[in-house]
Amino acid sequence: MPNLSSLLLLAVAIFAGAVVPLQAGANANLGRLLGHPLWATVVSLGVSLALILPMLIAFRAPLPSLAVAFKGPWWIWVGGLAGVIYITAALLLAPKLGAASFIVAVIAGQMVISMLIDHYGLMGFPQKPVNAARLTGLFFIVGGMVITQIANVTPALANAPR
Repeated sequence: MPNLSSLLLLAVAIFAGAVVPLQAGANANLGRLLGHPLWATVVSLGVSLALILPMLIAFRAPLPSLAVAFKGPWWIWVGGLAGVIYITAALLLAPKLGAASFIVAVIAGQMVISMLIDHYGLMGFPQKPVNAARLTGLFFIVGGMVITQIANVTPALANAPR
């Protein structure tokens, strides 16, 4: 049974996940207003920067040493690339797929890669081997994605001209 601290962490993670569809919808509309989805990506990342800078000042976070960061493994820079890929994909795909279909596909992709990261202990994560229970959970997530996509196609086929 999880303790109160674990439950609080899970609640924060659920909240963080709950705002992701809002980001996709807001950015998709912003892209339309700005005339191109990539401008919405730039604005979104700019707003993120504008919000995080005061937090760095409030927490009195010391300036980092980029020289130290450049000595780290190559994959520490993947976060920025992943952010751009996600934001741009959300801008382009969420309006076409719908919020739920886009997000369930994102979650399925996240879970597949997360399972590999855990299994091999990649990126500094502790190794958590894949087992039957974890594979079953992954199966349900990917299966849920497939069912959600089928549910989207079925009404479209029913309404198609004959």
